[in-house]
Amino acid sequence: MPPRGRPPHPSRARSRTAAPATSSAPEPTESRKLFRVAGLAAVSALFAHEPERVERLFFEERLKPAVGAYCKAMAGARKPYRMVEADELAKVAGTVLHGGVVALMAPRTLPLFDTEVARRAAEPLLILDGVGNPHNLGAILRTAAFFGLPRVLVSDHPGQALPSEAAYRVAEGGFEWVALERAPALPAVLKRLRASHRVFGTALDQSRPTVDAGALTGWRGKQGAKPPAVVLGNEEDGIPPATLAACEAVLTIPGSGRVQSLNVAATAAILIHALAAG
Repeated sequence: MPPRGRPPHPSRARSRTAAPATSSAPEPTESRKLFRVAGLAAVSALFAHEPERVERLFFEERLKPAVGAYCKAMAGARKPYRMVEADELAKVAGTVLHGGVVALMAPRTLPLFDTEVARRAAEPLLILDGVGNPHNLGAILRTAAFFGLPRVLVSDHPGQALPSEAAYRVAEGGFEWVALERAPALPAVLKRLRASHRVFGTALDQSRPTVDAGALTGWRGKQGAKPPAVVLGNEEDGIPPATLAACEAVLTIPGSGRVQSLNVAATAAILIHALAAG
């Protein structure tokens, strides 16, 4: 056994009783009970914010220096960690796009959005109503974390993507920095939110007056000005009519006209930048 307070050498970790008994990856049924977070950026953010959630850690030899502190934390918590070959790590991760390290954690539950808390915080909001591609969700959370947007809401739209292993991989740690909350019955939530926020829906709606992203800036420091809340809709169908009707204004991003619209993650990046700038 290594001296107290020092983690065992990764090669010795294979024989730890808490680690898998053989050199093979965990059985698929075992892995599915836990949520797989892949990539050094995402795993590092997880250890920085909630290391206690990590139940297992697997990594390639090339990342041994980068994950040394995480191995020490796992040893202190008496949880298994192992250095493995690339093919074994791909089995653990369920993909070859694992970035050399995978943490298995207990799945999170999304808290419910509280309009009263949002009123007191007076922060801008981004709201997703039917954004269905998990890669888009991950990209949006990564952008929100990059620009410091504190909170993103997701509706109960049947097509709405929720946190997944694919979304975590694309987010590069964004899920650890941004509060992601549920907002069921979104049209009703938006009507209540209008008491404290100015609510915009993004749409190509020629029947309603539109504003551009400039409307999201300049509210900080203005007495009586409300922070903006912006709704993004489904990649194919846009914002549902009931949701759009609950918005105070329609927001568009002017373009060249050569293509009709941007990818939703690209749209979100422009709007998040404006929201964070205030």
